[in-house]
Amino acid sequence: MRAVKAAMGDAVFTVMWVFVSSMFGLFTNLIVTALGLQTLVWAPVLANTSLIFTFVFLFNFLGEFLGGATFNPTGTASFYAAGVGGDSLLSMALRFPAQAAGSVGGALAILEVMPAQYKHMLGGPTLQVDLQTGGLAEGVLTFLMTFAVLVIILKGPRSALLQAWFLATVTVTLVSAGSAYTGPSMNPAYIIEGLWMHPHMQRLS
Repeated sequence: MRAVKAAMGDAVFTVMWVFVSSMFGLFTNLIVTALGLQTLVWAPVLANTSLIFTFVFLFNFLGEFLGGATFNPTGTASFYAAGVGGDSLLSMALRFPAQAAGSVGGALAILEVMPAQYKHMLGGPTLQVDLQTGGLAEGVLTFLMTFAVLVIILKGPRSALLQAWFLATVTVTLVSAGSAYTGPSMNPAYIIEGLWMHPHMQRLS
């Protein structure tokens, strides 16, 4: 029963995260434009980092409220491998498909509500190089992201605010580093989201 509840929590949590995170690009653009900072190179980076920080901080509390719900199968697997948390092979076998289903649900939801003039900002990760290079880049970036998350959560500051800021900074740094390769996801749920979303975006264009 506990494994089923965890999977249900993950599905709901992933829908919410995919829905919100799909709008980070739009929110960043709106913030920078509203402040008149379009000419400053650092402005979009700072705005995006601040957005991710805010939502990571909020979702950390929400995840605890939902009984330890997560939206990233990579994180679930890495914490299990590190011997942290109460997951078993059975619970992970249920949580991974639930996170994948939640990713599709979030993609469908954002496609329905995003205004037409902003839908070009959606899409998720896309392969921009050959398959071998993209796979290698995604693997390296996912390793670095997972390692950083484990260090920040297990060995880093106890302050939830500092943890969220470090996670946001690492995320933006690695996404920027991988933008020319895969855009990157560093999360299998995002890959599923991208596979689901791109055909729909092509029909809308």
